[in-house]
Amino acid sequence: MSQKQAAPTKSRVEAEEQSSSAAPPAETEVTDEINPAQLSLDHEKLKQQQKDRIAKLDKETLQKLLYQMILVRRFEEKCAESYSLGKIGGFCHLYIGQEAVAIGALSALRPDDYVLTSYREHGHAIVKGMSPDEVMAELYGKAGGCSSGKGGSMHLFDADKNFLGGHGIVGGQIPLATGVAFGTKYKGTDQVTLCFFGEAAVNQGAFHESLNMAQLWKLPCIYICENNQYGMGTSLQRAMSLQDVSQKAHAYEVASEFVDGMDVLAVREAVQRSVERARQKYLPTLLEIRTYRFMGHSMSDPGNYRTRAEIEKHQERDPIKLFTESLTEQNVIDQSTIDEIEKRVRQEVEQSVRFAEESPLPDPKELYTHVYANPVTGDK
Repeated sequence: MSQKQAAPTKSRVEAEEQSSSAAPPAETEVTDEINPAQLSLDHEKLKQQQKDRIAKLDKETLQKLLYQMILVRRFEEKCAESYSLGKIGGFCHLYIGQEAVAIGALSALRPDDYVLTSYREHGHAIVKGMSPDEVMAELYGKAGGCSSGKGGSMHLFDADKNFLGGHGIVGGQIPLATGVAFGTKYKGTDQVTLCFFGEAAVNQGAFHESLNMAQLWKLPCIYICENNQYGMGTSLQRAMSLQDVSQKAHAYEVASEFVDGMDVLAVREAVQRSVERARQKYLPTLLEIRTYRFMGHSMSDPGNYRTRAEIEKHQERDPIKLFTESLTEQNVIDQSTIDEIEKRVRQEVEQSVRFAEESPLPDPKELYTHVYANPVTGDK
């Protein structure tokens, strides 16, 4: 341990003793120079860890996880196509490359648990139980969408599924999730709240205030930093003095872990540990899940701040490619199973597009519904 680094809190130590997740990389700077031999050794080591996790789960669970990952990937690819054709307007932030985070994390929840996230939320919404039809219709701005076409890509919401957004303000969902966790504790339930955000949100004061409050008040909230290493076009190295986000929990005595976000099962296990802590002890957890987005920040971002070599380096550990290979090598699936999953997914995605295109536009009168006005002054 560096002499400059504060000693870990007890909760941090307990989390590390339980964790089988990868440690933070010693060198975070990405360069164009890649050592193929070393890269291959690293990949094989991580793949073996995933195979060890596969041995603990049943075939049905494993195939469901793979299906959900492929569904989200193909849905996002279709979103990109529809956006390019002008059928989706406004902002559109795709989740391609990060699928293991949402799928792994949400697989550890019960249906009555709560989820709040940022504007890169199509995958979270679908895995939480919203249909691809209503998500695609919302992106199209149609009345059949989950928010009647008024929210668009960044504001998916379904109270019946306990999916509370989709938030466009960086870090804005963090104190809201803290409040939801307070509400469940106040009511005496054992529900937990998952709050997803990018690493850029960690620099917001709301992040630090929320972690401090969650530990003080013992709130069952799991804070998941989806660290894709870029805040819009700004590299993590240029924006954050302490780049190991998980260490920031030390200041508040919050349990924390660093997790390999390209391994869906590593994510699942880390969230399961956090959920157990939240349900049994009403304690929060900070998870830094290191991942990588293969696309630009949004559909309007060409991503010129990254080199082709950097992207290809991370694509070597594409979470779907990695999981598919591990399942195949462990004889959990074969090519016919993969083909069947792809066929089913393709049908669901095409159906979602048909539903969106056939759904009517919102009635113009809907422009004035769900608009808040001060009942005293009339101020909007």
